[in-house]
Amino acid sequence: QVQLVESGGGLVQAGGSLRLSCTASPSLSAIMDWYRQAPGKQREFLARISRTATTNYADSVKGRFTISRNNAKNTIYLQMDSLKPEDTAVYYCRAILASEYWGQGTQVTVSS
Repeated sequence: QVQLVESGGGLVQAGGSLRLSCTASPSLSAIMDWYRQAPGKQREFLARISRTATTNYADSVKGRFTISRNNAKNTIYLQMDSLKPEDTAVYYCRAILASEYWGQGTQVTVSS
């Protein structure tokens, strides 16, 4: 089993930046994802990173968000720049093993 704890959310003005963290216990899985869910919408894939730091992104965040990982700290990050009001959502990390595991989420609110 893996426990995931997200942090770093908050309120930011449009155009601003935030960095989210997701710490895994006991360790990160080979593949780690970031997702988000806005009110009344389905959960949306944002970014993926492999153990060797290969990444891919959803078109909606490509060029604005950057996923990274620190295997020694069992933590992944999501650097979010040029934030827009439509980025307002609860952000989740996901670990993929034999099952999938989710954190509790962290709220990001972008004001216009």
